[in-house]
Amino acid sequence: MSKTQVEILKEHFMLYSSISNIEAQGVYRIRALPRRICDLKEQGYEFKAEWRKDATGQRYKRYTVTTTPN
Repeated sequence: MSKTQVEILKEHFMLYSSISNIEAQGVYRIRALPRRICDLKEQGYEFKAEWRKDATGQRYKRYTVTTTPN
């Protein structure tokens, strides 16, 4: 049985504190990261979202988990 995208993200956040849309797409094949972040928020996770720019000037959003549910 394969893991859901939410389960994959939960495992990611056990190891790392943040993720960007490009990382989610490239590493985990998650195409709708904002929707999955919303799913995690509904489960009690809290996030800080920050706009950043890459080396080419392209803007992207990085999500950092600030609170995990008990």
